[in-house]
Amino acid sequence: MELPWRRKLPPSWRTDVLAGLSLAFTNIPQVLGYARIAAMPSVTGLYTVLLPLVGFAAFGSSRHLLVAADSATAAILSGAVTAMAAPGSAHYMALVSATALLAGMLLLAARLFRLGFLADFLSRTVLVGFMTGVGVQIAISMFHDMLGIQTTSHNPAMQAVETLTQADHLNLTSTLTAGATVGGLLLLNRFFPRCPAALLAVVGAILADRTVPFLTRNLPTLGPIQSGLPTFQIPIISWNELLALFPVAASCVFVIITQSAATSRVYATQFDEELNENRDLTGLAAANILAAVSGTFTVNGSPTQTAMAVRAGARSQVAQVVFSLSTLIVLLFLTTPLQYLPQCVLAAIVFTVALGMIEIRALLSIRQESPGEFWLALVTAAVVVGAGVEQGVLTAIALSLFRHVRHSYDPHTAVLQPFTPQGPLEAVPARGGLESEPGLIIFRFCADLFYANSTRFNRDILTLLSDAPHPVHCILIECSPITDIDYSAANDLHLLLATLKQRQVTMIFGRVSQDLRADMNRHHLIVAIGPENIFEELHTALAAARRYTDATNHTPGSQLRSPTHAIMMTFWTTPR
Repeated sequence: MELPWRRKLPPSWRTDVLAGLSLAFTNIPQVLGYARIAAMPSVTGLYTVLLPLVGFAAFGSSRHLLVAADSATAAILSGAVTAMAAPGSAHYMALVSATALLAGMLLLAARLFRLGFLADFLSRTVLVGFMTGVGVQIAISMFHDMLGIQTTSHNPAMQAVETLTQADHLNLTSTLTAGATVGGLLLLNRFFPRCPAALLAVVGAILADRTVPFLTRNLPTLGPIQSGLPTFQIPIISWNELLALFPVAASCVFVIITQSAATSRVYATQFDEELNENRDLTGLAAANILAAVSGTFTVNGSPTQTAMAVRAGARSQVAQVVFSLSTLIVLLFLTTPLQYLPQCVLAAIVFTVALGMIEIRALLSIRQESPGEFWLALVTAAVVVGAGVEQGVLTAIALSLFRHVRHSYDPHTAVLQPFTPQGPLEAVPARGGLESEPGLIIFRFCADLFYANSTRFNRDILTLLSDAPHPVHCILIECSPITDIDYSAANDLHLLLATLKQRQVTMIFGRVSQDLRADMNRHHLIVAIGPENIFEELHTALAAARRYTDATNHTPGSQLRSPTHAIMMTFWTTPR
């Protein structure tokens, strides 16, 4: 019979508890490796998954983002702070913790200015490319440990080159052990997805090292790890050192914002959950401040560890809290057995997670539906692998914006025509020789008017006027796609209106929104156009346009007026 407290506990919580335990055994060794990248004592890697995890769980909004030590920010620290103090010294540790404190303050400032909107520039295409690039990057960076080869570079591409040039020095025992671990993990994940495969691999490897040492004697292990709680204090450094650390912290903050936003957005999309990026900034700030006062280094939203958490079954921050509590137990009682974990086994575990981050199916789906976006995803992945996470995200955002501006610069344009007397208006790609009816052109420009496309707008209208089969007396702009006019476009529109006035052509605007009317008023366009020529609806604008053509032609009605005219008018407001 099930106990009452167990019945009250939601099933997802039980899953999260198990996921948190699994995370502890698989990610704790990984953060020890990140501590080495940051040139910090190994135990400080454990500190990054002690209090910072709880800080983000308390203040962040993402249900999946795991905030801990990360290779990108660790590499930034080691590259900059080692020039200011000896790695591993007390002064070095104070500088690194001060960088984390400064990063936390900058993240609070980012929250104050609501910079979480930067995540909105990360499209689904960009996220697929980002995660694929991170997966490839991590897989490459694990090869040298899996093969038992020493490398000195932190760049994945250079690591791959170093590994290949030293292939004749590989450790056969490490290679076979890593291969068996990868194979076993892939099989367990495929056929027994609920099984904590990584946890079994860690425990099994430690037991093997202790019980059958003759099989593992050639395997490098993690080595001794200090036990006990961290010393809590605010890092004290000089004012000049603080100024010198400011660009380092700013670089870390940029990586933290972009990488964390990209990672949390991936899993919010996958699980159809709401995400508040500004709240996440608060959580990231709290995590880094707690990292600073507990004597460790900058923490970040980690794609690898978040993917591990999701694969382990984590569906809320309960798993991260359990992970933190497990770390506390490890620090107090279990650092001794952890030192016997072979590095090749840890690398194999991370390698299998990296393989799962490479989204081949999503890439093929994008390629089938949108080849242009497919190449955007590939470029993002390539830059992440070749240059780094922050450069990859920046490149992806820049390319996405360029692609958007390109579409706005060269938008679709159309002339609206009735194909049959009873039929609705059809949008036909604009070209010379088209008209809506004799003397009248209804023109649609499918973008906001701004400095880069206003010349195109003017040119298309003048081309339609010059090549029309009948003299044009009125041109009607269907404005539903236009919501904004900037200063440069307004000036160009003034020039166009003057040209049309010389040609005795009236310009009328239909379906003008309140926002567009406000822009027209601000740029003094309403006076130039005439308030009687601006309409909120298309059918009233059309009626006004016909009055102009009728008056010019001195006829009681245009040649399209017929008994079917009343029927046609019901369709003018529903163009395709």
